[in-house]
Amino acid sequence: MRRGLIAVMLAMLLAAPSLGQQPEPGAPEWSVTDLASLGRWIDAAPEDALPRLSTAALDTAVAAGDRERIDEEAGALALRLARIHLLGSAAPSERTGWRIVDPDREIALAPMLEQALASHTLDTFFALQRPAHRQYAALRRAYADEQDAEKRRTIARNMERWRWMPRSLGSDYVLVNAARFEATLWRDDEQAGTWRVIVGKQSTPTPVFDATIEGVILNPWWEIPASIVRESVGALVRRNPALARQRGYVWSGGRYRQRPGPNNALGQMKLVMPNPFSVYMHDTPSKQLFDEEVRAYSHGCIRTDDALGYAATLLDGVRTREEIDAIIASGKTTTVRLARPIPVYVAYFTAVSDGEGGVMVLPDIYRRDAAIRSVPSGN
Repeated sequence: MRRGLIAVMLAMLLAAPSLGQQPEPGAPEWSVTDLASLGRWIDAAPEDALPRLSTAALDTAVAAGDRERIDEEAGALALRLARIHLLGSAAPSERTGWRIVDPDREIALAPMLEQALASHTLDTFFALQRPAHRQYAALRRAYADEQDAEKRRTIARNMERWRWMPRSLGSDYVLVNAARFEATLWRDDEQAGTWRVIVGKQSTPTPVFDATIEGVILNPWWEIPASIVRESVGALVRRNPALARQRGYVWSGGRYRQRPGPNNALGQMKLVMPNPFSVYMHDTPSKQLFDEEVRAYSHGCIRTDDALGYAATLLDGVRTREEIDAIIASGKTTTVRLARPIPVYVAYFTAVSDGEGGVMVLPDIYRRDAAIRSVPSGN
């Protein structure tokens, strides 16, 4: 922390006679108290694993006693600080592959800042830009206490990732953390369930994206992706059509599909969650893989443990578990819509709360951490 910003600024402001002049009509006026608050937040930015912004231009304006310039420089500095708290400080190249849409980018911060100055609530204005999720709060606490430089750097990278998420994920949502091989369902901002998942192999990693869960397909057909047709299914259908039929593979109308049944790669359930990656949450017949500690086996889709239990939880109030089981037993492909669509965020966090006041650092299975370079290098 650079010593003296607040003290020097206050001394200059109180000593400069021209600062008693009125600002231009309509311009947000920065009082001594507001400038002191801005100084504290600038000095405290490293506590959120953010850079400490330069105050050189503002210091020059204060030294000159230029009221108009002070208001201009302080406003620009405050907006820049608010933006990095809200949206992160990483360059676009560091965010490669992160495709979760962040609506916070559309927030008009300037009017909010003006209101904060008018109501003397600048501290609240800055505090509201931090990620609101409890995972961020846990990481922030751990970052302050951690002594190991490498672990501290990992925590900082994941604090930055939380700034790339929407500040509000909604009251109901699903969060998939590919690095933890886990999906959690949140209802009314409380965790309502956790499921183990299998994610993509290193060669076919699960992408980071957001979508909307609209419904559940029971006894689904599998529309086989072209990459898997080239890899295995196409050759099987051509060379051993009897075995292909036994496994449920069908070639029709120029496309390869697999019938519903015990061998179907999607198992007994697939979520309706349209997205440009054709990546879905679904069941699997290979349930023994859920007992593995590192569960990276798929071509990118998210295989879900206790898939029918997960579906029943999502369909609460629409179908009972008994009704779902009856549909499964019928063998008929059936789509059931959720009572209300909910967002799903397929993310990647390599540092997470351990639920006991600490933080766990997870293996970086896709080697994505190193791309985030603009974080503190250690203590």
